[in-house]
Amino acid sequence: MKYPNSNKVYVKPKETTSNRGMSLEDDINVSNRYYLAHEMAVVHKKPTPITIVKVDYPKRSAAKITEAYFKVPSTTDYNGIYLGKYIDFEAKECESRTSFPFSSIHPHQIRHLKDVLRHGAIAFIILRMTSYDKDFLIRAGDFIDFHDSGTRKSLPYEWIEEKGFLINRSYQRPCDYLAIVKEVFDL
Repeated sequence: MKYPNSNKVYVKPKETTSNRGMSLEDDINVSNRYYLAHEMAVVHKKPTPITIVKVDYPKRSAAKITEAYFKVPSTTDYNGIYLGKYIDFEAKECESRTSFPFSSIHPHQIRHLKDVLRHGAIAFIILRMTSYDKDFLIRAGDFIDFHDSGTRKSLPYEWIEEKGFLINRSYQRPCDYLAIVKEVFDL
């Protein structure tokens, strides 16, 4: 688009998959701040472990990381404590109207969910189906059972609606997953 009396051209940035899921994470973070402020739970996003290789120091107050790499594969996105129970979960967004591809969750994340379940944690996946503008809580055990059955390479939307739990939204808690956790996990 050319602006009047100017040679500047606006070029829409190419969309990447690197920030996909950020609106769901933003909503979860807002809900988590509400839960913490109201002493309901302590849940935080886990930082991604990186090794810094190169830092540019134009001046001390403006240090900038210019090269880094992931140390080890990360586990899941969030963990914390709710009503005396450890909770651990992954947050994913999906644009498909028909299914959620298993390729969106890495094998090390599935192993991690299995590990925390084996030790008695409450583990789940929050899945935002953007085409339907719906958020679902899916118990990790149900997800893993279907995944490990090897019958498909994705979760069909019908399965998500049947086995998942619809998460309500409000202004203060745009992803109010704790209401579902309390109900589903009998807390």
